[in-house]
Amino acid sequence: MKHILRLLPALLLTLLTSAAFAASGWEDDYEKALAQAKAEKKMVLLDFTGSDWCGWCIKLDKEVFSKAEFKKYAKENLVLVEVDFPQGKSQSAKLKAQNAKLKNEHGIRGFPTIIVLDSEGKKVGQLGYQPGGPESFIAKLNELKSGSAKP
Repeated sequence: MKHILRLLPALLLTLLTSAAFAASGWEDDYEKALAQAKAEKKMVLLDFTGSDWCGWCIKLDKEVFSKAEFKKYAKENLVLVEVDFPQGKSQSAKLKAQNAKLKNEHGIRGFPTIIVLDSEGKKVGQLGYQPGGPESFIAKLNELKSGSAKP
């Protein structure tokens, strides 16, 4: 019984963190995200990030992903997937393996790297940090969506 009581705070923290993550609109299950994108005919945005140590990743989140304009656009057009490589947060072995596989498949060499897939899971483009806030970022996503993006 004492053992269970000692584990209870950690379990509650995990559940609260998971609920907050889900409420933010970001998914961490790649296969689930692909199925959702196909069903809803949305693009998939894979955010390869070091969420707790990468300065440019934190800047991208602060200047783009956390803004209401981006959240509104994402809700209507994207399935968001965080592919995280944290240094100070724990992850399940399954999540670490999934993220390592995705990093390898997409040839990720630096963070942040944003891979955009169509609703069928086919890569349509790649982005990184860029200045200009959500307006600039959304414009790039719309270019990818329309097929007019320049290589």
